[in-house]
Amino acid sequence: MEQAMTAEIVIRIEHLKKSFGENEVLKDINLELHKGENIVVLGRSGQGKSVTIQCIAGLMEPDAGKLEVLGKEIPALNEDELKDIRTKIGFLFQSSALYDSMTVRENLEFPLTRVLQIKDKQELTKRVEDALDSVGLKDAIDKYPADLSGGMRKRVGLARTLILRPQIMLYDEPTTGLDPITAREISELIVALQEKYDTSSIIITHDIPCARITADRIAVMNDGKFIATGTYDELTKSDNELIHNFFK
Repeated sequence: MEQAMTAEIVIRIEHLKKSFGENEVLKDINLELHKGENIVVLGRSGQGKSVTIQCIAGLMEPDAGKLEVLGKEIPALNEDELKDIRTKIGFLFQSSALYDSMTVRENLEFPLTRVLQIKDKQELTKRVEDALDSVGLKDAIDKYPADLSGGMRKRVGLARTLILRPQIMLYDEPTTGLDPITAREISELIVALQEKYDTSSIIITHDIPCARITADRIAVMNDGKFIATGTYDELTKSDNELIHNFFK
């Protein structure tokens, strides 16, 4: 996937560091995400990929460095300011994080009533139906998560995340646990939703087909640092063995 780059930067990370005790997970992270762009962060397990996006979402506080989201310095925000910026960031967890005791409708209504304070039943229904329609699951509105396949749960998780119309999307291993056909469908859906809602996204994955489909650029992470960035085609031609191993 190729897309014209814009000058506006929605996430700026400079020399970010994060340790847990003596375990230095992020050693020196530098990255810029442009408006309307999809960046895939590619790397093996335990390299710091998920820690990076948790810092971006304000779920973890970095030890050092600069982390700016939509012009706001995340570590400097107070609790109310952090809540406000989080309404502009969508976070899709690996598990989709649906509430098992709620129907799909209730799962999607929850952020609308909790965050946007929407009470009107007609507006709630329209927003929920529109969100489910965008992921091709309008008929599942009154089902429970237990009644859905893994791919369908992932789609509902996507719909719930997008229902607040975030400017930035953070995907944590969106195709994990899915069969190859469903994984491809989810990857293609990520691209379709990027185009529909004009979102800017960081996609954490070690799934090469997902990276190929979704990425405008790929940032390869190894040992707590980004060792290369480029398009899929550029990185497949790299003579760096660490990078080459991902694309074998």
